[in-house]
Amino acid sequence: MQIVETVLALILTLGILVTLHEAGHFWVARRCGVKVLRFSVGFGKPLFSWYDRQGTEFAVAAIPLGGYVKMLDEREGPVPEELKSQAFNAKPPSKRIAIAAAGPVANFLFAIAAYWVLSVVGFTTVAPIVGEVSQGSVAERVGLTSGMEIHQVDGRRVTSWRDVNMRLLERTGEFGEVTIDVSQNGNRGILRGALDGWSLSEDTPNPLNEFGVTPWRPDVPAVLGEISPGGRAEAGGLKSGDRVAEVDGKPVADWFELVAFIREAPETPLELTVERGGRMEKVRVTPAQRTADDGSVTGFVGAGVSEVTWPDHVLRDVSYGPLAAIPNAVSETWGDTRLTLVAIKKMVTGLLSPTNLSGPITIARIAEASVSSGFEDFIRFLAYLSVSLGVLNLLPIPVLDGGHIVYYTIEAIRRKPLSEQAQAFGLRIGMAMILTLMVFALYNDLMRL
Repeated sequence: MQIVETVLALILTLGILVTLHEAGHFWVARRCGVKVLRFSVGFGKPLFSWYDRQGTEFAVAAIPLGGYVKMLDEREGPVPEELKSQAFNAKPPSKRIAIAAAGPVANFLFAIAAYWVLSVVGFTTVAPIVGEVSQGSVAERVGLTSGMEIHQVDGRRVTSWRDVNMRLLERTGEFGEVTIDVSQNGNRGILRGALDGWSLSEDTPNPLNEFGVTPWRPDVPAVLGEISPGGRAEAGGLKSGDRVAEVDGKPVADWFELVAFIREAPETPLELTVERGGRMEKVRVTPAQRTADDGSVTGFVGAGVSEVTWPDHVLRDVSYGPLAAIPNAVSETWGDTRLTLVAIKKMVTGLLSPTNLSGPITIARIAEASVSSGFEDFIRFLAYLSVSLGVLNLLPIPVLDGGHIVYYTIEAIRRKPLSEQAQAFGLRIGMAMILTLMVFALYNDLMRL
């Protein structure tokens, strides 16, 4: 069932973004007088299709990993004399550039619209309040301490740990000074410190962790939530709402300590003292055994933690009026664009490992998680992915929209197109680069699994 949900989330996510991207090409092509033969969401044989009044075929194909807009073009086959004026190659470079750029522009416009909706509807976020600071870390050198709330990083406003992560990711590998605007106990000030070329790990980069900050979290009591049917917790008589006070006579401080007790006792009977309905009761549970990929053996009982309520003083309601939301939406989109460009630059220069590239499997897993998390997370994920798609398509690589724009720009300057041989050579290079990146991203996905 989980696999089905993940696949459906991937199809939904890519379907939305691909349709928007190709709709940009389609809309501008029509207005530039180019005849569109097919608008396809997906590759391969169409599952179903229909035609509009102008003879354009709209299709949904079997492989939901992309899409395309096929336009009339004399380079791809014979064109009737009466339709030659509607061929893509017959249009001046300026119109071809506009058509090529329209797809990425549609992605950016969608992100702006998505962030505008979120800004107007409003959302609640957890304030970035520092929990712990690691000794010897950059955070300690800057002067961060437990209890501080972060308001700005390098002069840019942050309202959540997601924002802080994005700001820190942009500074990875750098040496300059970082400034952090913080408040604590009603006092506000600016902290400054040297980065000294701090970097992220190659496999699972976590800017916050490697900066030396652990976010503040409310205490998580050892109270049971969902009990898995047929699990050891149910077999032992544990019930949702039980608070575990002791394990084999040893006091349990919180949920994490309870998990530690259970993980260390696979197939070993444990006597749990639980508080149930105001009374203390004894329950005997034997954790099942689970073997990890690295060969380590741990115990588990099939019980989840009860939902934890965040205190009101750490929650922040963020909302804007319809007009004020416009610059905020543009700013959010530019922030995502900047982050994508910085990440590409850092990968090229070696400051960020290429192992961080993600393919369809990772996208599918994040899509499924964001769909499950609710409307806000899914829209925010769509917006960020849309920006990434727009930026990547504008890279000056043959095959991508950016490569075509380069070709048409050169043609406009030279007043004649590049030779067929030069374009074919560039096409082969572009295909090789894209295929290499796709294979590498898929390999990274499989390694993460």
